[in-house]
Amino acid sequence: MRGELAALMAAFLWAVATVVFGRLGKSLSPLVLNLAKGAIALVLLSLTLVLIGQSAAGLDRQAVSILALSGVIGIGLGDTAYFAAINHLGPRRALLLETLAPPLAALLALVFLQETLSGRAWLGIGLTLAGVVWVIAERAPGAAPGRADYRGVLYGVLAALGQATGAVMSRAVLADTEVAPMWSSLLRLGGGFIIIVGILRWQGLVVEQLRPLRSPKLLAGVALAAGFGTYLAIYLQQMALKYTATGVAQALTSTSPLFVLPLAAVLGDRVSLRAVVGAVVALAGIGILVNG
Repeated sequence: MRGELAALMAAFLWAVATVVFGRLGKSLSPLVLNLAKGAIALVLLSLTLVLIGQSAAGLDRQAVSILALSGVIGIGLGDTAYFAAINHLGPRRALLLETLAPPLAALLALVFLQETLSGRAWLGIGLTLAGVVWVIAERAPGAAPGRADYRGVLYGVLAALGQATGAVMSRAVLADTEVAPMWSSLLRLGGGFIIIVGILRWQGLVVEQLRPLRSPKLLAGVALAAGFGTYLAIYLQQMALKYTATGVAQALTSTSPLFVLPLAAVLGDRVSLRAVVGAVVALAGIGILVNG
């Protein structure tokens, strides 16, 4: 139960952060946005580890290497691809492609970790993802049919694959060792941060790309999104991966769009019957996973 609840809390925080990231993406490139939110989250995680005195038990060379590489793939490359997908497709369709991550993670975990799921768990994953897809795929009122943005779709698929791979690698360490989720979060973010810095240096013009961050308003937005969507959400995701199966954790963390619905209703936006039905279906799947 602890892992499932952590995954749902991560989904809620990621929903809030995704809205902010969508707006920030109009002013910052995907790489710079990923770098900035990673740097802020690294500072917050480091301070937290110092303050609580979290034990580093289980952190041998192999565990550190796997977690750092997990961050390179899942955060450095996966999150950058996700932000690029948001820029090309918008948050709604980017989230739609992100629902590929849970089944990919479950299949990768089956192949590499021999982690099998019961028929009940697969039913829960299927219902949860079907409900989420039903909500996201609804066309916004007055929206005209858009042309397929194949580059955006490619970024979305790469993001899902990166997240699934990173999750399985994290699970490989967390499930069989005493490594704490706080430490795994720090190491994953560190790996992602290093690869992003390397890519930016290879591209050149680092100073020019970072210049928009001089805006206090923009930097405050990045800090807010990093606090919710990186510092807290990644810690909760790692906790979920430690205490529940990879496919289940990924399915529950993909429910972010459902948390947007009550917020939209409170803000006065109309919530369609289709969205309500999709949410009910997804909640049925969540109930199966949490009580399975």
